[in-house]
Amino acid sequence: MLMGWIASRTGRWARMLAGASLVVGGLARRSSSGRVMALLGLLPLVEGAFDVCVLGPLFGLPIQGEAIRRKAGRIGEDSLLPHPPLFPSDRPLLLH
Repeated sequence: MLMGWIASRTGRWARMLAGASLVVGGLARRSSSGRVMALLGLLPLVEGAFDVCVLGPLFGLPIQGEAIRRKAGRIGEDSLLPHPPLFPSDRPLLLH
């Protein structure tokens, strides 16, 4: 499912990098078309950072990335950075 990948951690990073590339490339052109390109690049950059996907409703899915991942079965990819594994000494102890 394409939207599942777009809402995943990897898809969010890809959108943010593509958006940042458009912003930097547009500002480097120093023209009115470059400014438009930079403004358009803000959309995928902000979408990835705030975990939303405006294309979701076109596919019958919600806008929130968490809800898209839940429908796609990609549970546990909420944060942009993967969580490091916990060492046995760092794990919380359950006292009964």
